[in-house]
Amino acid sequence: MSTIDTPLATSSRSSKTGFGAKVKAYVALTKPRVIELLLVTTLPTMIFAARSLPDIRLILATLVGGAFAAGSAGAFNCYIDRDIDKVMHRTENRPLVTGALTPREALIFSWTLGAAAIVILWFGANPLAGLLGVVAIFLYVVLYSLILKRRTSQNIVWGGAAGCMPVLIAWAAVTNKVEWPAIILFMVIFLWTPPHYWPLSMRYSEDYNAAKIPMLGAIAGSRIVSVQVVLYTWAMVACSLLMIPLGRAGILYTVVAVGAGIWFLLQAHKLHRNAQLDAVTNKGAMKVFHGSISYLTLLFLALAVDPFLGLPLVH
Repeated sequence: MSTIDTPLATSSRSSKTGFGAKVKAYVALTKPRVIELLLVTTLPTMIFAARSLPDIRLILATLVGGAFAAGSAGAFNCYIDRDIDKVMHRTENRPLVTGALTPREALIFSWTLGAAAIVILWFGANPLAGLLGVVAIFLYVVLYSLILKRRTSQNIVWGGAAGCMPVLIAWAAVTNKVEWPAIILFMVIFLWTPPHYWPLSMRYSEDYNAAKIPMLGAIAGSRIVSVQVVLYTWAMVACSLLMIPLGRAGILYTVVAVGAGIWFLLQAHKLHRNAQLDAVTNKGAMKVFHGSISYLTLLFLALAVDPFLGLPLVH
């Protein structure tokens, strides 16, 4: 019996999916773990921009609109990458691979969610936030998914700019403009993306190579990748400290930025040291991956609490 799915077979299987399973599939299509990480940077940026807790309606509009924008981009990505998702073990359970959703359903959902995101940001926050939401979706769907991902080992560097957009959207939602602190936070996440993602691609190098995706962590040796991770980590930590003179960040943010920065630098250098000894393990690579998430969470948590302490470092 053939195991190859025809469009009719896939559509039939999708139509038999129960309501609960269907909802679960649509949620999975948005890549909720990615959304969680993006929202971790959004609310703290809003609080820091306002130097207090913004209006709850503005917070909800920005968070929901931002989540919808990220979910739309993620769903578009799943639609575009459905062919390679079948090849990679890490993505073989995504809804378009299992047949829980049809490509048509995914595409309609992506456009609908994206349109809702822009409307919510435009009217719930301001037009600038809405326009930045459009840019965020465009960067991830067109620049990364359609143009860069399958063509260059630097795909995640430039395509990762989409993941930096929530801080610009958050700042614009509060101030109706983009200022230097927002640009610095954008650059922190931009520089954070390679040390975050390349260790993950080292762990799943066989997947990426099987799918013929030229992710640097998969196609380059661990020695080359570890050097890049160290360099980007140093640049990221240095950039985070610019929030002190240019963003009027206070003592709490400074202490956390320095402390967490040193800790993550040690993790990056440990990866590099092991790479020189040809002793990098999947566990070691994933430790850096998970460490990057902890670093970003701590940094933005400090950013959120900092304004309430009233302890500026630079007057």
